Amino acid sequence: MRIIVDVKTPGSMRTNFLKAVFWDYPQFADEENLLGVLRDQGKQARLRSWMLARFLSRGRVVDTLRYFDKEEIVGAVRKLRPGSFERRKWDRVIEVYGLAGK
Repeated sequence: MRIIVDVKTPGSMRTNFLKAVFWDYPQFADEENLLGVLRDQGKQARLRSWMLARFLSRGRVVDTLRYFDKEEIVGAVRKLRPGSFERRKWDRVIEVYGLAGK
């Protein structure tokens, strides 16, 4: 038996991974709202920075790379506490995927 899931239909079985990042801020678990905030970089730089920190600590790598550019990620990783789980995780991601640039 094969199950087909329509990912464009509201209420489908598609997993919303943004809920893991913003479980306590449901307005940001909606991708359209999230993208609206992220596009408005000038007015909401602090909010954007906070969102990136949430992705670094709670989000999947694939989602973080989807919503933020590599320079922004590398800069934020440098601000993480050395030796923390998040810092070790992202240092490894930067090393493996060559995000730091040469």
